[in-house]
Amino acid sequence: MTNLFINGRWTASRTGREFDVLNPYDQSLVAKVADAGPDDAAEAIASARRAFDQTDWAYAPSRVRAGVLLRTADLLARDKEEIARIETLDTGKTLLDSRVDIDDVIAVFRYYAELANKDPSRVVDTGRPDVISRVVHEPVGVCALITPWNYPLLQAAWKVAPALAAGNAIILKPSEVTPLTTIRLVELLAEAGAPDGVVNLLLGTGQAVGAPLVESSQVDMVSFTGGLATGRWIMQAASGNVKNIALELGGKNPNIVFADADFETAVDYALTAVFVHAGQVCSAGARLIVEDSIHDAFVAEVARRAELIRLGDGMKEGTESGPLVSAAHRERVESYVELGLSEGARLLAGGRRPSDPELQAGFFYRPTVFTDCRRDMRIVQEEVFGPVLTTERFRTEEEAVALGNDTDYGLAGAVWTSDAGRAERVANRLRHGTVWINDYHPYLPQAEWGGFKQSGIGRELGPRGLDEYREAKHIYRNIAPSPQRYFAG
Repeated sequence: MTNLFINGRWTASRTGREFDVLNPYDQSLVAKVADAGPDDAAEAIASARRAFDQTDWAYAPSRVRAGVLLRTADLLARDKEEIARIETLDTGKTLLDSRVDIDDVIAVFRYYAELANKDPSRVVDTGRPDVISRVVHEPVGVCALITPWNYPLLQAAWKVAPALAAGNAIILKPSEVTPLTTIRLVELLAEAGAPDGVVNLLLGTGQAVGAPLVESSQVDMVSFTGGLATGRWIMQAASGNVKNIALELGGKNPNIVFADADFETAVDYALTAVFVHAGQVCSAGARLIVEDSIHDAFVAEVARRAELIRLGDGMKEGTESGPLVSAAHRERVESYVELGLSEGARLLAGGRRPSDPELQAGFFYRPTVFTDCRRDMRIVQEEVFGPVLTTERFRTEEEAVALGNDTDYGLAGAVWTSDAGRAERVANRLRHGTVWINDYHPYLPQAEWGGFKQSGIGRELGPRGLDEYREAKHIYRNIAPSPQRYFAG
């Protein structure tokens, strides 16, 4: 059984409980993991508090923190194949996707190692020769990092790397559904030289350990990636001590295709946009919005190709998409498909579990395409988080933008056109944190990631991703103080 990591030691849960981690491909047991409770959370918080308040970590030279991140990146590269296999066993995604994820994680650690060595302080010109005024940046303190089940290692890296680069102490709480590569990351951080107490790991449910982290007055910041309902609760609970929060809460992302786009390329990317990792992607292009003159032909071709997607074991070559993460999540996706049909959407592809005998033990669902969709449908407006594509049509550029922005979310979107001017106009008017032009899904460690509206608060990646974990302090020094005689006496 895998234990918790608190104050530099692997330790059993005080509850004595454990939970099973299953392979979503066939429900086979992958590992047994400690199931922590509130007492474990309190111990982890105390450990991180001591490490931040009573050791030199927060004020160590930047090269020390950068060194831990660089060594971690090297260790990830050393163990890439092993970690990729663990990620596939844990999540069901293809081994190819897992390898790409590990490369991205390595890049994130290296980027923040470089950024840690750059002094962000600045001198403020006061216009007075007897004053030195400067703004410096310091770590926030103890940070609770709560990560989702769909990209467990990647999302952990987006939080861990900048938090440590800034000098914080962290408590990492992965999803209980897919905790295994996060456990491996903590092992590598310890091997890379992270001081005792600076990195702590809790394994368990949001109710048992996530809530105590959010509510604790000893935690200075919560960074959470996950569902909108939980994000709203965190905003309320964190107000108890007015702690910093960073929230990435998903999206309902438009993929807008104009008639002058390259047909074959746009179709190919439309499939990738929504069906990678069985649609379990916060930035998935689940709303396909196509110009009226090509809509029917375009959507028909997307549906035809969706039916050809090869489902299977992510560990096997030739598999193009794996299963959903759990039985409960598949039931949720199925309920949305039923809802779409009841709302009047017409099914062109999928909408069922596969019939292949070798897939019956897993949580598989066929890539699904709906047409005749309206913007007022729940299937169009709500995040399904599965392999379900809705399609809409537009006639004018203004209508395309209006449809693309007609969502409570604002995480990501794309526009496809050969008209450079139109591309820039539409990209500028879309209210989403990332907009791709003639592409879908790439992100860069150097570029901020996050959403508008109900997609969240704050940003990950880029310089602002580091700023989320730092506080700005103004230090004003009078170098020639003398009596002011403001009061006569």
